[in-house]
Amino acid sequence: MKIYNTLTRKKQEFEPIDKTGEVRIYSCGPTVYNYAHIGNLRSYIFMDILRRTLEYDGYHLKHVMNITDVGHLVSDADEGEDKVEKAARQLKKDPMEITKVYTEAFFKDIEALNIEKPEIIAKATEHIPEMLEYVKKIIANGYAYETSKGIYFDISKLKHYGLLSDNKKEGQKAGARIEVDEEKKNPLDFAIWIKAPENHIMKWESPWGLSYPGWHLECSAMSNKYLGEVFDIHTGGVDHIPIHHENEIAQSIGANGKIPANYWVHGEFMLVDGGKMSKSLGNTYTLAQLEEKGYEPLAFRYFCLNTHYRNKLNFTFEGLTASQVALNRLREGIKAHKEGNEKIDQKEIESYKEEFKQAVNDDLNTPKALSILWNAIRNEKKSKDLLPLIEDFDKILALDLLTEKKENLVISEEVKDLLAKRKEARQNKDWKLSDELRDKIAELGYQVIDTKEGTTVEKIK
Repeated sequence: MKIYNTLTRKKQEFEPIDKTGEVRIYSCGPTVYNYAHIGNLRSYIFMDILRRTLEYDGYHLKHVMNITDVGHLVSDADEGEDKVEKAARQLKKDPMEITKVYTEAFFKDIEALNIEKPEIIAKATEHIPEMLEYVKKIIANGYAYETSKGIYFDISKLKHYGLLSDNKKEGQKAGARIEVDEEKKNPLDFAIWIKAPENHIMKWESPWGLSYPGWHLECSAMSNKYLGEVFDIHTGGVDHIPIHHENEIAQSIGANGKIPANYWVHGEFMLVDGGKMSKSLGNTYTLAQLEEKGYEPLAFRYFCLNTHYRNKLNFTFEGLTASQVALNRLREGIKAHKEGNEKIDQKEIESYKEEFKQAVNDDLNTPKALSILWNAIRNEKKSKDLLPLIEDFDKILALDLLTEKKENLVISEEVKDLLAKRKEARQNKDWKLSDELRDKIAELGYQVIDTKEGTTVEKIK
């Protein structure tokens, strides 16, 4: 397998550390202060494709993903409140109650998207002792110092800070990324342990008083605990590169003198309607919101697989509708092969399989892999001989291709509004208005069927 390594800035042949076939991976998981949006979920679909490709190639995985339930400030650097604590204050709930709700919601989402769960799920709050020991080690090695606000990593001790993003610390201005703190030796020094204000909810006893960990620290301490000082692959989004992952590398060098992972693999951003996704714009859609609009989760997975993980993906509802339609057509094509009795030469089947394997092993080229699947399904001969091949492809694509499903009906907001008005008209026994609304719905391409059990809607074919 070849994979693009952000650390070396090139596509490389993957060579695991353990020659017996185990691959050790660390993935940055969610900060559980809110529901995951579709941009977040794209990152975990990419993580899943990497997992599945390695498994397809015969490797055994030891994969760790963290759950950030403390320490991630509103800024990825050292500014603002802890995101979990802020949510707890706004909702007037206990932080652990908040994180439980959103952690469960996250795992429900990844299950719906057929994302494999990593072997080890590590919550930050359950690893405070390990983090404290990691901080002590960094201090003992001379890479950190104490201020009135906390323990800071001293980047002047590093030969080069910014290995992933190629940042030149000399060229960065004070305060450009982190709020200026006169106690810091360097404006870019970052907090690894933060002294808690009196009103701070989430805090633990430490040699420096009641305090809590910095966000970057948890990943370093937990990857070190479960995967060792150096492991194979570290994954995350491109937004992690300039701060979070740079600081993880710095901490690992401070504690162990080593870069923690050999391969750093990052997924690109998701845009919405060609622009940035943000809560202020109201376009940070959740998987549940897509389902409410009539799309199935696997249509979103298919939508993501159509774009390479290292390319920006522009989300539109038109694009998602096209993916839902394509997924339904895939299933129809597969059904024809289930019912077919023609014979396909085994050499042709092996050719499809080899092309597919080459595609996924070429830096996880899922768009090409999908095109090979389509070529196989469009084979003029309709044959059950293709079913094992489709099942094999689905080990990576995970679209439940051999599971028969009813076509997922996508209903527009206009039709939904007319259906609601018609329901009200029927409740008021206004049969004339009810019939008029039914006709309007039919003009938009939908048939209304009234039964004893209630009203259903079907697409007029």
